Amino acid sequence: MFRAVKLAALLLLLWLLVAVEAVAQSGYQVVQLAQAGTISGMVKWSGPLPRIPAFPIDKDPQVCDPDSHKTRDLDRLIVGPQNGVANTVVFLKDISHGKAMDIPEARRSLDQKLCRYEPHILLVAENGPLQLKSSDAVLHTVHMDGAASYNLPFPFTNRPVARTMPAAGLVNVRCNGGHSWMNAEILVVRHPYYAVTDENGKFELTNVPPGQYQIVAWHEGWKLDREEAAFDVLTQRKIRRPVFSDPKTWEKQVTVSPDQTAVVNFVLGDK
Repeated sequence: MFRAVKLAALLLLLWLLVAVEAVAQSGYQVVQLAQAGTISGMVKWSGPLPRIPAFPIDKDPQVCDPDSHKTRDLDRLIVGPQNGVANTVVFLKDISHGKAMDIPEARRSLDQKLCRYEPHILLVAENGPLQLKSSDAVLHTVHMDGAASYNLPFPFTNRPVARTMPAAGLVNVRCNGGHSWMNAEILVVRHPYYAVTDENGKFELTNVPPGQYQIVAWHEGWKLDREEAAFDVLTQRKIRRPVFSDPKTWEKQVTVSPDQTAVVNFVLGDK
């Protein structure tokens, strides 16, 4: 009994040391907050919308295309009726302390549904878990490259798995199961002051320590750079896969006052 208690204490101490080391490496510290503020705003599109080509749905149409659209939007630029830009990541740059991680579960859980990755933009804490599953009764894969490298098959529906995201940065996601239009992005982050704009282009960062910050709007990019040859891992047939241009960023300065809301708006465009 004593040996078991001693072992548990040693394991707890080891976990605490790992947690402290992770915080030290990230340069971010969780602190008690008083009179914290909020940053809210919108990301809007200006100018004509660029033409973004759709990709043919040429595999598993009974699952991927139940409404017989024949092609699939690549989900790279979503602009609402009031010109709000969805799926833009807004975050604070070089913040050193503040609230604990509070990323919504929906942003750190990936589903494969109707041959789309949902959500299209994910946020996962560095050294935190990403939950994955497939709702589709076809073979999918989640192939990641960038800050994390995994290639996970999903031959069965609704069987969740989890993987740790070991390093901060951008992770590109695609399917090697022949569904070449499927794409998503994961941002692995070191602090919680990240938000993804909704369908109206709105965002909000809460519990921000008073101070002056650089705030960044990040968009994955919407231009189709080229198409590359690839293979369906199941059939080994050749397929075309879209390759996109680099992400885009916009920066502003913002001052957060105690118990106040600072408003910051961004305007995106094709120039």
